[in-house]
Amino acid sequence: MSCRHLGLPCLADLKVCTTSESIFPWTLQPDTTDGGSYNPRIVTNWMARRSVLKGGLGLGICLNLAAADILGQDDPAALRPKQGDLLVKENDAAKVPLTPGDLAIGAAQTMAWAMDPGDRTVRSASRLNRVLLIRLDAGKLDPETMARAADGVVAYTAICTHTGCEVVEWLADEGTLHCPCHFSKFNPGAGARVVDGPAPRPLPALPLELMDGRLVVAKPFTSRVGFETA
Repeated sequence: MSCRHLGLPCLADLKVCTTSESIFPWTLQPDTTDGGSYNPRIVTNWMARRSVLKGGLGLGICLNLAAADILGQDDPAALRPKQGDLLVKENDAAKVPLTPGDLAIGAAQTMAWAMDPGDRTVRSASRLNRVLLIRLDAGKLDPETMARAADGVVAYTAICTHTGCEVVEWLADEGTLHCPCHFSKFNPGAGARVVDGPAPRPLPALPLELMDGRLVVAKPFTSRVGFETA
């Protein structure tokens, strides 16, 4: 039985043993051959190399990362977002809790981390904890999504359910979240269901609520955060 079947991270969290720059270059190293715009060849070439690496090293990496994840359960920064956690913008050294007013309706997603409200530990030790926040017109949310929203703000994992890329693009004209790796699209107003591309399932949602005007995690992720290994 693989670590993925056990619900443990395998290749999803490779920053344990290398840098995120080498694992997800399309989010950190834009192609400059045409003035800095996105070039899918970067992703294609990288994915080919990734397949080779997975074939030769996957088992060893999986076992090592599974062990690291188990040990990391004692690290508050590695724990998944918990009920009562606040949300802070990624790279915000001041750790200012986010409010709905910090997100414009219809604007691109904001990347965030959960933060323990007591000791202010930011849960950024695992990339699987990265959360995307987006604020939508409440009238565009289906009933299930509305129940998980806070003043129009919905939260989902930033990790694509296909091959673990980060869902960093927003197609405003379509109202969809877009993964630049294999071009999966998700509808954030309808539970982040897949509307196009190879992603096999919706993005797990992180239910929210408001407390003293701030965005707060109401419940854990609605399903396992992770991606396909095939």
